[in-house]
Amino acid sequence: MTNEEWERVMRVNLDGAFHTAQAAVRHMVSREGGGSVVFTTSGSAYYGQQRGQHYGASKAGVISMMKAIAVEHARHGIRCNAVLPGWIESDMTAGALSWDKFVEKVLPRVPLRRWGTKEDFSGIAAYLASDASRYHTGDVITIDGGYHSF
Repeated sequence: MTNEEWERVMRVNLDGAFHTAQAAVRHMVSREGGGSVVFTTSGSAYYGQQRGQHYGASKAGVISMMKAIAVEHARHGIRCNAVLPGWIESDMTAGALSWDKFVEKVLPRVPLRRWGTKEDFSGIAAYLASDASRYHTGDVITIDGGYHSF
């Protein structure tokens, strides 16, 4: 991995998340109404990914940052959580999910025996954005069909 590749992934995944959260939290604090910040992370933050040190490190950084924001800004009524998706059908995963060898190896590890879809996240998104989660902060919520249960 080149230094340039490491820095590019860190800029997108970690720096981008930081600057977005910073602007959102400043706005929430200024309007004195609290709010909810939700990050997306990855299982790579916990489980090694071959040739993915930069990706895993950036997503682990997002988790640590999320927890720090949750602790620091709770006094303003701001909650901060992260969603950790498993294998989800998307443009980013299309190559892997259409590769027979990958599907044969990974899909049997998903207890629900299917890939996730964007619709699988609507409920958790609505929950985290709503007052229903007003006492839920500093958490990583895994939505992966049971993949990381093994």
